[in-house]
Amino acid sequence: MNAHTQQDSTRERSNDMDYRSLRLSAKLFDRLCTFIYDEVGIHITPVKKVMLEGRLQKRLRRLGMRSFEQYSEYLFSEEGKKNELINMIDEVTTNKTDFFREPAHFDFLVTRAIPLLSRTEGYSMANRLTIWSAGCSSGEEPYTIIMVVKEFIEQKCERPFSFQVIATDISRRVLEKAQKAVYEEERAMAIPVEYRKKYLLRSKNRNAGVVRIAPEIRSLARFRRLNFMDYDFGFREKIDIIFCRNVIIYFDKTIQEKLLTKFCNCMKKGGYIFMGHSETLFGMNLPLEQVSPTVYRRT
Repeated sequence: MNAHTQQDSTRERSNDMDYRSLRLSAKLFDRLCTFIYDEVGIHITPVKKVMLEGRLQKRLRRLGMRSFEQYSEYLFSEEGKKNELINMIDEVTTNKTDFFREPAHFDFLVTRAIPLLSRTEGYSMANRLTIWSAGCSSGEEPYTIIMVVKEFIEQKCERPFSFQVIATDISRRVLEKAQKAVYEEERAMAIPVEYRKKYLLRSKNRNAGVVRIAPEIRSLARFRRLNFMDYDFGFREKIDIIFCRNVIIYFDKTIQEKLLTKFCNCMKKGGYIFMGHSETLFGMNLPLEQVSPTVYRRT
């Protein structure tokens, strides 16, 4: 029996297992939590033990493994860190997002942030505006930003300028979805009707129930994978505006302040950062001043 046949046989036997009955020992749970924290900065509390079990059960089934101990031995190995870590992260990260989520932010973006920055930065076709969607999930946020800014330039600007949106996430799975830019019609209903008519493409199969973001919007987004624990975020130019909404809630206070310090180091002075409504910067020593609820300006 060759290696592939043996592996297939193992998976067939494993498919007969009731994975829902598997439980993480307290020791292994603690070790996995420490590993996840060290690798990606996400703090998993004891109350999320059942959640972690459920999500990792999917990986055991996929790999044909019969226990969390077998899976962990593989995950902690050099081969596992290279080939499985990214899959494990996809399972344990939560990716909830919507088009036009927290709409007051987009109003502030085009009525205050961009006009004020334009006066100092002098945006033009040669000097472009750069916006970073940090933790972009499946793409609804960056595509919303692009629609709003594009409409602002076309409808309100005397001097058009170029812009780009850099969209990053740690999950390879959601980035692939974001790049495809195909969404259920129900999810797209949050997009204003005039934008839907202009920037959404319907499927040729009207029964498919999906739409796709138009190429002119997709072309302005640059997607790439980024782990916030990386030493260097890889930006060679300073960022004008950062959307980092409902991202830092997954980290403890120490990691939050370190991350926001790194964000500030990536920003131009006078630039803006948009945070989620459940997030606070209270008690953090950062070069930021609040200018609106959950909106801060780099000093």
